[in-house]
Amino acid sequence: MKGKDKREQIARIFLALAGILLVGVGISFNAAALLGNDPIGIVYDGIRNAAGLSSKQLGAASNITNILLLVVVFFTGRRYVNIGTLIYLLPYGLVVSLGSKLYPLIFRTQTLFSQICGAAIGCMLLYTGVAMFIVADIGLDPFTGFVMVIQDAVKKEYRVVKIGFDVCCVILGFLLGGKLGIITIITALAAGPLIQLQAEMIKKIIGRRMEFQ
Repeated sequence: MKGKDKREQIARIFLALAGILLVGVGISFNAAALLGNDPIGIVYDGIRNAAGLSSKQLGAASNITNILLLVVVFFTGRRYVNIGTLIYLLPYGLVVSLGSKLYPLIFRTQTLFSQICGAAIGCMLLYTGVAMFIVADIGLDPFTGFVMVIQDAVKKEYRVVKIGFDVCCVILGFLLGGKLGIITIITALAAGPLIQLQAEMIKKIIGRRMEFQ
């Protein structure tokens, strides 16, 4: 039984790591496509801009943001902080930087078509990654943990809380100087429902159970 539990824990960790990889690359692809950041990305970009960091230092800005938000989640929703939260924080900035280097290798010319493709891929990777991390259920990333804290307080469905949270992120990121565009608006409205849908699909595939209500 102990061996089975250990294998399950290892599987959860690998699922979480895969989710982190997708999230980080998705964030960087959205930023590189120059059609506007996703709601989380615009906060990173805004803080990067406010701190006077270069576009190549987006990974550093994301690390600063996640650490600050983690402190808030730790004191307001400690049950959402676990080993997975630390697993998320450690490689996250590196993965974002990796995605920033990968984008120009895939899209060598920056045309409107390549920007749309890059942004679409970025959104797909981001939503899938967040859903995988939620389903892994070994602790949440700081942003998702904060959304869950709000959900617990207002007693609403995840997708509803996520939309409201994303709108607030867009406003904050824009005020700090983050790049706003069509992708920002689309993802602010679509992220919550799509993440919830994908998480439910992943749960069915791997047999996990998770409450969204």
